Amino acid sequence: MRYLDAALLGIVQGLTEFLPISSTAHLLLGGRVLGFDDPGGVFTVMIQFGSILALMWLYRAKIGEVLRGLSSSPAARRFALMILVAFIPAVVAGLFLADFVKGELYHSPGVIAGAFIAGGIAILLIERLRPAPVVFDAAETPLPRAFAVGVCQVLALVPGVSRSGATIMGGMLLRLDRAAAAEFSFFLAMPSLAGAFIHDLWEVRDHLGFERAAEIAVGFGMAFLAALVVVKPFLRYVTRAGFAPFAWYRIAVGAVMLAAMGVGWL
Repeated sequence: MRYLDAALLGIVQGLTEFLPISSTAHLLLGGRVLGFDDPGGVFTVMIQFGSILALMWLYRAKIGEVLRGLSSSPAARRFALMILVAFIPAVVAGLFLADFVKGELYHSPGVIAGAFIAGGIAILLIERLRPAPVVFDAAETPLPRAFAVGVCQVLALVPGVSRSGATIMGGMLLRLDRAAAAEFSFFLAMPSLAGAFIHDLWEVRDHLGFERAAEIAVGFGMAFLAALVVVKPFLRYVTRAGFAPFAWYRIAVGAVMLAAMGVGWL
């Protein structure tokens, strides 16, 4: 049963990491529902890397182009600088706030439920009221806008907010079109999630052991496959249909959580 639970949680991680519905909240809730014991959070940390690798595989051509061009291509250097500028706010905020967030907010269903509902309402408002887009290629995002999207990413420290949701909606407010905002979020996810993985791996190093290797391998593999499947279809879908379905899903989940808390189930 633990391998089945590990597979289910891996699928949840991979499916939700790049959707605007908060993978962290889904893993916290899923682990609680399944009764999955994760000492030190080592399982959660390790399977997250599966999602990162899936994203890097999907964008391997772009990554290779940028790396090869760093010494000779102004466009490649500008792209790398754009991602670095957007990455900085999360690094600074994480250094000061990570312990508080994980020690307090991760254990508060009320915070997660409120973030789900507030995030859903924000998505609906932004979809309706956002300014007309002027950036249609994520790679051409101006540096000030890139930094501002990075500031929006800081909101995702709160469980239930969603890293992808905060960055995509921030991008749309900053006049990136839907597809460009989503793709910029994907590019920014690579250093952000890799940095978080390295930090968290160091934090849980004392909990690593061979006895959990099989569970981690199952969860890692399923997270990789699920993320591999969801990223490109998600980009095509939101380009065509927008983000409203994800907003209503968030509101519904938040409402169910509040109801469950009201009757003592959560």
